[in-house]
Amino acid sequence: MNRTTHWENVYQTKCSTEVSWYEPDPKQSLDLILLAVGEKRGQVIDVGGGQSFLVDRLLDSGFNQVAVLDISSTAVDATKARLGERASQVKWMIADITEAESLGEFDIWHDRAVFHFITDARDRKRYLDLLMRTLPIGGYFIVGTFAVGGPEKCSGLRIQQYDEKSMANILGQSFGTVKCGHYEHTTPAGKPQLFFFGVYRRQW
Repeated sequence: MNRTTHWENVYQTKCSTEVSWYEPDPKQSLDLILLAVGEKRGQVIDVGGGQSFLVDRLLDSGFNQVAVLDISSTAVDATKARLGERASQVKWMIADITEAESLGEFDIWHDRAVFHFITDARDRKRYLDLLMRTLPIGGYFIVGTFAVGGPEKCSGLRIQQYDEKSMANILGQSFGTVKCGHYEHTTPAGKPQLFFFGVYRRQW
């Protein structure tokens, strides 16, 4: 089963409130985005946005452009339906992030829990190459992954755990660290999951 088929199956067979990554208020992500941009409200893309409520909060916060990318058209369609007329204010993209060639230019690239699914080194390089093509110098990469000591699998797939050192090694000298830390997410079933979150600024 390829990635697209896998995630379409997940979103077609499970309610949005049943998946382990569901959170009614994406406060951690929004706080880090607002920390990075300060008073500026430029262009932000949520990679793997799926059925997240982050898009609602970004629209509420007055960003000039909000984009959501997800591999699942089912997830995107459900979020569009939830937003109603507000969906027209969002740029929607359906793609496998490791296969996309161009997304345009954004000041903020946010990714909560896509990056840790990319366990193949070649796919990871494609992701990072696209990140570099998308973020200008001074732009911010905000990423949330399962932390070292957290879950080893999600949705039946193996993942890659990260900490501050391993993420910095992956990103290299092109990105400077702004803030890193851990966050405990509680699943709808009441299970705690340890996440690593990092905010990085593109330096060159």
